[in-house]
Amino acid sequence: MVTSPFFNNFDSYAEQDLIENLIIESIKIYGHDMYYMPRTLGDRDSVFNEDNLSEYNNAYLLEFYIKNVEGFEGEGSFLSAFNLQINDEVTFTVARRTWNDDVGNLEVQDRPEEGDLLYIPLNGKIYQIKYVDHRPVFYQMGALQMYDLKCELFVYSNEKFNTGIDEIDGLEDEWSINVGQANNATLYANGDININANTGRVRNVSDDYTLDISDNDDLQTDSDLIIDFTENDPFSEDGTF
Repeated sequence: MVTSPFFNNFDSYAEQDLIENLIIESIKIYGHDMYYMPRTLGDRDSVFNEDNLSEYNNAYLLEFYIKNVEGFEGEGSFLSAFNLQINDEVTFTVARRTWNDDVGNLEVQDRPEEGDLLYIPLNGKIYQIKYVDHRPVFYQMGALQMYDLKCELFVYSNEKFNTGIDEIDGLEDEWSINVGQANNATLYANGDININANTGRVRNVSDDYTLDISDNDDLQTDSDLIIDFTENDPFSEDGTF
């Protein structure tokens, strides 16, 4: 026996379009505007399947639905041996037609890809796509209408941002340690050390004490002001270090 051909709605394109229109309208009502940033590979390692020279040159404003209605998931914030870590996870839903019209056709991508970024103006955070579920629903009326993007909080590792969005591109100047591309490259997140690309000098913000890293003699002289290497060591046989 087979199913009745008179009640088979999986070939009804009108019903498929209706469901897709309802999903798009729902996301526009209950969703949030976010910037989708496709990744451009600069030097892909075919062995480890990674790229250390990734660039993000475009940002597209789309509407996404946040599935985690009670807040961000994951391990959250916790204190580890490597300082404070924030491992937020979240799942975003985007309509297929919306993504294809606003991103896919322009970037020549079949679907959202792992490694792309999402910037949320709501909290000023950037999330990286870790997995794309392109079948979150099982073929409603014989078609797929959405993508589920499972994302984690983005960890910056010297990527380049040239999206034209000031709040996004400013992250490169704030966090990059490449003095050739950033005017004020922050070495540590707390802002204690700052590298000025124009002078090549390291400045300690806390006490405004400046060292010239290009001159070893000056560095040695200035270091004597901090540590007295002539002091005796009470634990050594001859009393010296």
